Amino acid sequence: MLPALQTLDRCHLPAACTPGLTAWPAAFRAVVGGLAAILLALDWATSVAAAAPEPPKAHRNVVLFVSDDHGMNDAGCYGNPVVKTPALDALAAAGTRFTHAFCTTASCSPSRSVILTGLHNHANGMYGLQHSYHHFQSFSNIKSLPVMLSEAGYRTAVAGKYHVAPEEVYRFDQTIRNAPPEAMAERCKAFITADPQRPFFLYYCTTEPHRPFAREGSDPIDPEKVIVPPYLPDTPQTRSELAQYYGSIQRMDKRLGLLIEVLKQTGNWDNTLIIFISDNGAPFPGAKTTLYEPGIRLPCVIRYPGAKGGAVCDAMITWADLTPTILDFAGALPPKPQFHGRSFLKVLEGGSTEGWDEVYASHTFHEVTMYYPMRMVRTRKYKYILNLAHQLPYPFASDLWASTTWQAVLNRGDKTYGPRTVEAYIHRPRHELYDLEHDPWESKNLAGDPKYAEVLTELQNKLHQWQKQTGDPWIIKYQHE
Repeated sequence: MLPALQTLDRCHLPAACTPGLTAWPAAFRAVVGGLAAILLALDWATSVAAAAPEPPKAHRNVVLFVSDDHGMNDAGCYGNPVVKTPALDALAAAGTRFTHAFCTTASCSPSRSVILTGLHNHANGMYGLQHSYHHFQSFSNIKSLPVMLSEAGYRTAVAGKYHVAPEEVYRFDQTIRNAPPEAMAERCKAFITADPQRPFFLYYCTTEPHRPFAREGSDPIDPEKVIVPPYLPDTPQTRSELAQYYGSIQRMDKRLGLLIEVLKQTGNWDNTLIIFISDNGAPFPGAKTTLYEPGIRLPCVIRYPGAKGGAVCDAMITWADLTPTILDFAGALPPKPQFHGRSFLKVLEGGSTEGWDEVYASHTFHEVTMYYPMRMVRTRKYKYILNLAHQLPYPFASDLWASTTWQAVLNRGDKTYGPRTVEAYIHRPRHELYDLEHDPWESKNLAGDPKYAEVLTELQNKLHQWQKQTGDPWIIKYQHE
């Protein structure tokens, strides 16, 4: 009850001025009585309004920025001194840089479906790519992050690449079509400032550095100066493509910088959760579409309002954890969440990383012709990959097959590709087990080594149980093979 209404409602009038209300003229008594009734009604309305559920905090905004085919080590803040990422580096200085963040499938549409649902793609139905004749899409009963935030009072917009389906499942209030970096920043600014009384969720997805490596406005990169990671062959063709890739990353970073500037100009920098991730690893054979480290271990930089900047976190998180974390931040996390992931908001707030030491992954398709189901469990030390269709040759994404990096290997008749033989890359066994502490590039399969039989069995049991818990249809293969 407001103080003024309290006073008037209780009729705290000086006694000397009230010789008895009944002694006052009838007309005056009627006026006073009417005024009291009005004030009581106002008091009741105020009490009801106070008891009503509060809308989301008006200034708990969320920006989820997704780079396209961007590997973890390909940014300044992750130790690469050649690629130019000043905006991402500044975001890391103002926020938290994760060192063990993973997608759950190294393929565009399936990964984005996990990002936006908190469910593994074998459960949400997005088994492969959405566009063209691939035509994969999530089940119609799936409830996505933008829908849940909209129901919680948020304005929602997708800017740039969408690449999920169907639209009624992944429904945003507004679609901001892709454009050059400056134009996109202005379009995002229009959305952000359209209704300052309501919080917003902006899902900004670039098309860089996906092939063909758009790099307009970027600085030229000398191929001799690029850093060739161990999973790739150090050849002129690889260096040339890495130089183009670096230039495309710089263009992506420009988009991030312009968006951050918009947030600051509009007064939203200090009240916006900003999450930067990539959908999957770099667009090279050995990374994208695989469950090897270059394919799934990705950049993740998060600025949590009010948190200490320049933090580095080794919690093992996956993109299945993003939806519950964002909903938790927005105050919209369901009482009994049904996600495969879980909120790591307390970690962002400086809490313990204990219990964040294990991740799982599930890949089935990329393109519709690329059937190769794999399931994975990774701990701090070991990784186990189950190749459910190991009898098949490992399939190539069309853009990776056509890359000059891979074609040069074929044309020269090379026997090796990075840390593996070409034969081992294409023809994989049913079981792969790697000691990541001693073999970070996963070149020595320990699955057949009797010394690791106990480790293998333990991880196989963990994976099988996880498949049961997440409703993996491919668990049927245990019964028939």
